[in-house]
Amino acid sequence: MGYQFVQQRIAEPINKGIRAGLSQWSPWPEVYEQEIIDVEAELTAEQRNQLRQATDPKAWLRDHVRRAKIRTLWNHYQFPLDLLGLIVAFILFYIVGLLLGSYIGHSLYKRGEMLIQRLPLFKQVYPSVKQITDFLVSDGKDRMKQFSRVVAVQYPRRGIWSVGFVTGETMVNIQRAAGVPCATVFIPSSPTPFTGYTISVPRSDMIELPITVEEALRFTVSGGVVLPPSQTAELPASTQDEDASEPMQSSHVDAANPSDASPEEDDPTTLAKSQH
Repeated sequence: MGYQFVQQRIAEPINKGIRAGLSQWSPWPEVYEQEIIDVEAELTAEQRNQLRQATDPKAWLRDHVRRAKIRTLWNHYQFPLDLLGLIVAFILFYIVGLLLGSYIGHSLYKRGEMLIQRLPLFKQVYPSVKQITDFLVSDGKDRMKQFSRVVAVQYPRRGIWSVGFVTGETMVNIQRAAGVPCATVFIPSSPTPFTGYTISVPRSDMIELPITVEEALRFTVSGGVVLPPSQTAELPASTQDEDASEPMQSSHVDAANPSDASPEEDDPTTLAKSQH
């Protein structure tokens, strides 16, 4: 599926350009007079109309024959020739990457960025999106500068713990209203950490987690499947066996001695005596 998409959307348009260039500017393949006569006899009504409108009918016929021969040869050696489009695409991508990495590329990138920031809709959204994408593609040191540490907070209500990143201090008015030291925490969404929620939490309500930012992002993107190595400790087997056996033992006692629970409640004689 991926190969077909690249072949149809990227390689095939390039291959069409290569075939058009060969038929237009290359003397190959050679066209003979008999081939022109044979093709002229097989033209459709639409092609005959194009021939009449051409300034040089013989040149038009020669190009038509050359295009047909190139198409036939291309279909015969389709697999190796189709790779030409992919090779040209990789070369173009490499050249574009070199240009963007150079001074000229940086200048063009800055100009394009300035143009986007002037557009009515994009100028409000682009700065925020750029900050998030710059964070996600940056290395670990840059991430640690922006997200100082990983914490767990009770959000969206008490009893539900969410993993988040401390991004800095909170607003002054929030700090005054809370009356205790607070911090701003970003709670990323799963499985796309591009979005999330920004909350202000008292520092006393945060639990610091001994994991890195990369480990927290893997945990979020995987939906909790990929746990950090330091957070995969299991309960001892003896504790799990005791927890599992306690309800079974109690139910066994109740089933074996049903009269032990409340013998007096089911005896009518005892009830009558208690009433007297």
